[in-house]
Amino acid sequence: MSLEIDIRHQAGILALNARFKIERPGITALFGPSGSGKTTLINAIAGLIRPDDGTITINGKAVFDRKNNIHLPPRKRRVGYVFQDARLFPHLTVRKNLYFAHRRSPNPLPDAKIEAIIAMLGIGGLLSRRPVKLSGGEKQRVSLGRALLGNPDILLLDEPLSALDQARKDEILPYLEALRDQRRLPILYVSHAIDEVARLADNMVVMENGQVRASGSVFDILARTDLAPLTGQFDTGAVIPAIVTGHDVKGAISYLECAGHQLIVPLLSPVPPGSGNGPHGSPTANQPPRQTRLHIRARDVMIAKTIPDGISANNILPTTIAALTPVAQGSIDVALRLGHASSGKTLAAPLIHARITAWSAQRLDLQIGQQVYAVIKSVMVDGKMRETDA
Repeated sequence: MSLEIDIRHQAGILALNARFKIERPGITALFGPSGSGKTTLINAIAGLIRPDDGTITINGKAVFDRKNNIHLPPRKRRVGYVFQDARLFPHLTVRKNLYFAHRRSPNPLPDAKIEAIIAMLGIGGLLSRRPVKLSGGEKQRVSLGRALLGNPDILLLDEPLSALDQARKDEILPYLEALRDQRRLPILYVSHAIDEVARLADNMVVMENGQVRASGSVFDILARTDLAPLTGQFDTGAVIPAIVTGHDVKGAISYLECAGHQLIVPLLSPVPPGSGNGPHGSPTANQPPRQTRLHIRARDVMIAKTIPDGISANNILPTTIAALTPVAQGSIDVALRLGHASSGKTLAAPLIHARITAWSAQRLDLQIGQQVYAVIKSVMVDGKMRETDA
C-alpha cells in the first residue's frame, strides 16, 4: 500500500508545494506549526479540495491528476478521515455510527474483522450509547472505528488528540499504537505535538509555510540538528527503540534494554501480569517483553569524561563522540554513539544527543572519536517523561 504526493495549491496566502511518498504501512507524521499547510494537504488527499496542479496516487491509482483531468470524489477514494472533533452523527447510536461507513464501502469487511476492530478499540461496551453520552476519548475511538469499518486504503488523522485534555490523550494513545501495529495500512497523522510524533510515528514529513522541509524515518528526522527550530529546539534529541525487560515492583523501577545497554526508569504502569518483581525481574513466557520507544532529549543528557561517582543518576552509558555541531550562539550539539569504539560494537549502534555550551565543550576538550559517558537525567517512555535520577 502506498501514497504518492506531488501537488501545488494556492490557498489564500498559503502556497502549498508538497512532494513525498509513503511506501509502507505504519504511521507517517505530518508535522509543522499552525498554518504550515498540513490540513490543506490532507484535505486534498481526501478529495475535499482540488489542487491547482500535480498528482495524488493511492496504491498506484491516480485519484487526482491535473494534466489528465482526474479528480475522484471523496467517496471513490477509499480514504478514511478522522477529524479533530470526531464528527459523529448525534442522532445515531455508536453501533449505527460505526456501520455507516461499512454499509457504503465498495469492499465491505467481513464480520470477523469488524469484531476485531471493535475489540482493538475497546468500544464493544459503547455500542448502544449515543455520542452525547461519550467522553472525548470515547468519541475519538468511535470515530476511528467508523473510519476503519469503511475498509480504507489509507487513513488520515487530523490532530485527533488536539481537543482532548491530557487524561483523555493518555486514554487514546495506546489504541493508536495498536492501530499502528495491528492494521496493515498507511496512516497519515497530522500533529504539532512532538511527543505524540516520537511515540507513534514510523516516518515523518516536516512542513513549513506550505513547503516540505524534510521527510524520512522519525528516528533520523528528530535527530537532525538543522531541523531543531521546526521540530522543537528544546525537544531535539533521539528517538530509539527499546524493550521492557523487567520490573522491580518493590523498588518501583523498570528495566529497559537498548542496543545492548540497560536503562532504569521509574516503574512503568501498568506492570504486565507475570512480570518479575525482584532486582532482575523479567516477563514470563506468557508475557513476552514489550517493545517501546525512548525519546531522550538533548537537554537531558550530560557528558562526563570518566564514570561519575556519588551521583543520583541511574543511567550512565558508555558512548563515543560522533559529531560536534554548533547549533546556536554559545551551544554545541554533541552526537553520541552508544558504546565505546574499542568494543567494536558502535557502528550500528543508535545515536543520542547532548546539548551543551561551547564553553563546556572547550573546557572538556571534546573531540570526535573520543570515548565519554552520557549521563541521562530523564527519558520519555510511552510519551511520558521519566525522571531517571529520582
